[in-house]
Amino acid sequence: MAFRNFCKTVVLLAAIGGLLVAVGAVLGGTGGAVVGLALGLVVVGGSYWFSDRLAVRAAGAVEVTAEEDPALHAMVRDLADRAGLPMPRVYVSPSAQPNAFATGRDPRHSAVAVTEGLLTRCPPAEVRGVIAHELAHIRNRDVLIGSVAAAIATGISFIANLALFAGMFGGGDDEDGPSPFAAILIALLAPIAATNLQMAISRSREFEADRVGAEILGDPEPLARALERLDAEAARVPLDVAPAQASHFIVNPLTGRQVQFARLFMTHPPIEERVARLRAGRTDLPGLPRAA
Repeated sequence: MAFRNFCKTVVLLAAIGGLLVAVGAVLGGTGGAVVGLALGLVVVGGSYWFSDRLAVRAAGAVEVTAEEDPALHAMVRDLADRAGLPMPRVYVSPSAQPNAFATGRDPRHSAVAVTEGLLTRCPPAEVRGVIAHELAHIRNRDVLIGSVAAAIATGISFIANLALFAGMFGGGDDEDGPSPFAAILIALLAPIAATNLQMAISRSREFEADRVGAEILGDPEPLARALERLDAEAARVPLDVAPAQASHFIVNPLTGRQVQFARLFMTHPPIEERVARLRAGRTDLPGLPRAA
């Protein structure tokens, strides 16, 4: 699983670099391709080194020390020990929606972020279940690919806005200028590409993190109950986060928003299926060996 996710990350970074070059060529010919290459290098490098900071900043999370919240730190440390992981940094987001995510490019540079809503609206056993799920993401080394995908989706959305601007206000009579039709087409298709990118990456990761999280706990029930509670709360309590960052969270934080074709573009598997797999003790998913 770890090596496979590393390969996915490399392919993903190469693909976004190629995409930016192609978009630059469509919008600005050879000069645009050069600009796209430069932008691609910036996005690729930034996605690898700073994607964790982007995720934390997008959630408005603040790092907390063991002195500031000893109970939360003790819980994370105990579960990290069970998972055979180094202690991650711990962040708390002020959001009232119960939710959580993990980020970082590898286990030694990882972080777990929980919301105030998770700590105040869920019993400790369910909080442990959620944190175990996030540590499973770190143990599986699939945090980086999710962070990179979110950073890339943000970049694609930015490109779409630029393309739309170029199509609407670019020099349509200039033969050497960008094609308004091509620019507008890119603006329409780019967000769909970004969403499908995250869908393909996120759904299988969540099933596997549920399974490994249950192994870390030694019991799937706390995580199953937490997923049911968090899904219900996400539909009721809004969380102000960019759609490109939604795939980070254990449950979709945008569940309560009215979005057309929502199920078609879900970045998370249905909660009902995740809970059913946990309670059925599904162990036939590909992944790491069962924890001792």
